Amino acid sequence: MKKQFAIGLSVILALLVVIFGINYLKGINMFKAANYYTVSYTNVSGLTQSAPVMLNGYKVGIVRSINYEYDNPGHVLVELSLDKELRLPEGTKAVIAVDMLGTASVQLNMGTAQQYVKVGERIPGETATGMMDNISQEMLPTIVAMLPKVDSILMSLNTIVANPALVSSVERLDRVMANLESSSRQLNAFMGTMPAIASDAKGITGNLNLMSSDLTEMTKRLNALPIDSTMQNVQAASESLKQLMAQLNNPNSTLGALTHDKALYNNLNQSAASLDSLLKDVKANPKRYIHIKVF
Repeated sequence: MKKQFAIGLSVILALLVVIFGINYLKGINMFKAANYYTVSYTNVSGLTQSAPVMLNGYKVGIVRSINYEYDNPGHVLVELSLDKELRLPEGTKAVIAVDMLGTASVQLNMGTAQQYVKVGERIPGETATGMMDNISQEMLPTIVAMLPKVDSILMSLNTIVANPALVSSVERLDRVMANLESSSRQLNAFMGTMPAIASDAKGITGNLNLMSSDLTEMTKRLNALPIDSTMQNVQAASESLKQLMAQLNNPNSTLGALTHDKALYNNLNQSAASLDSLLKDVKANPKRYIHIKVF
């Protein structure tokens, strides 16, 4: 009898462990008190049992069960298990939201009424529009409308690419780029000669500085010369020359008589001619004029 009792107790414990384990894997904590509410949906796509129930981004419960309402065709009854401390104001809605990966959860939109929904009662349910629904409803019609325009653009691009003018333009662009490359090399070569030019310019600048120094020294020497006395002497010499010229031009003066008396001029010419004849005769007959005696 004791053996049978032990076997029965072992079976019961095993069943309890299995039940507890299954519920634990489903996310149901059997040792935690919870309140249960029901929600009716027309579409529970993506929602699974043990899906989280969220409130302001915080998990406040799970989906306990999902069953089809055979007495209300077209609807699915979802049972929510919420924390015992959570109270739902009237007007609260349970909205099914689907993320980008297709995983659904229940979002609680709390009402603002002062009265609260009784535990076990049904609360309104909604299904939020998912991203894929928005794409199918909004973007797909736009894409379909754009397809003819895209086809027209592709045909225009094919026409442009097939145009021989495009090939010639590309060839001209290649030539332009080649010319630019050649000009760049020449510019680099010219820039390489800049140090030598700069050195020559520096030498020229040094010569100019030296010339400037020489001019400065010359200016100092000129400033040191007795310019005033020299100008006075030049002026005095000019006056003396004027007086001499005046005497030469005046026939009544001694110098003027020499330059204006033609008889004196003729006598001087005759004397010069006689002197010349005498010199010639002396050269021709020196014994006639020179007597040498030997003792």
